[in-house]
Amino acid sequence: MRPSYGGVMKVLPASGLDRAAEFLRLNGRLIDRHRFALHFRGGPAGPVLAALRAYENPDGGYGHALEPDLRGEGSQPVPAQHALDVLHECGADDDPRVDRIGDYLASITAPDGGVPFVLPSVRETPHAPWWQTPDDPPGAINPTGTLAGMLYRAGSRHPWLGPATDFCWRHLEDTDTEPGPYDALSILAFLDHVPDRDRAEAAFTRLRDALAAPVTLDPHAAGAQHLPLDFAPTPDGYGRRLFTADAIDAHLDALIDAQADDGGWDVPFLIWTPITRPEWRGLITVERLRTLHAHNRLKP
Repeated sequence: MRPSYGGVMKVLPASGLDRAAEFLRLNGRLIDRHRFALHFRGGPAGPVLAALRAYENPDGGYGHALEPDLRGEGSQPVPAQHALDVLHECGADDDPRVDRIGDYLASITAPDGGVPFVLPSVRETPHAPWWQTPDDPPGAINPTGTLAGMLYRAGSRHPWLGPATDFCWRHLEDTDTEPGPYDALSILAFLDHVPDRDRAEAAFTRLRDALAAPVTLDPHAAGAQHLPLDFAPTPDGYGRRLFTADAIDAHLDALIDAQADDGGWDVPFLIWTPITRPEWRGLITVERLRTLHAHNRLKP
């Protein structure tokens, strides 16, 4: 591998992967232990899909702390993102659960064509303090853009995609403010997968600087920062085009260094109830390893 910025590229050694495996055995949720086995131990997809089923509700949505900071049983929009990601990584884009998620999203869509960030039912359940909503929430680009992008990625033709896609294009063309980090991530997910590639390219070109604005380029910045690898977890997609190769390489080196002594990766954001730290750390540890693998930073 080339040392693109004057240093020797770091790779995570096999012992680092072993330490991560032990961390997950001690601390991770069952679904994340199975995800680790799928990606890094040649494990089958079946156990991952079976574990995901425990989070599904009869309405086709997901709850039960699949999103660790939403502890309630009922369905919410953002956990559907987690479910679509799990189905995709299992090679199960044709699973009937994908269409059921579309049905659920159609049932909660606001009149403007988007789904809200969070539904008012969150107030009746334990949740992190930032999950707030008015009584009649409008659609929001986060998570509508991500959900639409993920359904397009899955090859879905669900009717919900029509109004949701119109909502996203209106948001991109009408807004004159810089998106926050989560809105930017949702916009990138939409642009990566929406079928109108010429329109997506034009939107990315117009919004490129605004999409990169929330990102902290210092690989050693402390606190709850949004870093290039959050926007470019793989070498593909529009997120990667926001950053130079040197910036990505520096952050990959820092990511390897950030593996904790216990084998996992930590999270920089607020832990508001004790269980969420090990749950988030297990999820994030699998994601950090997937990022390193995608960028060829795991020792063969």
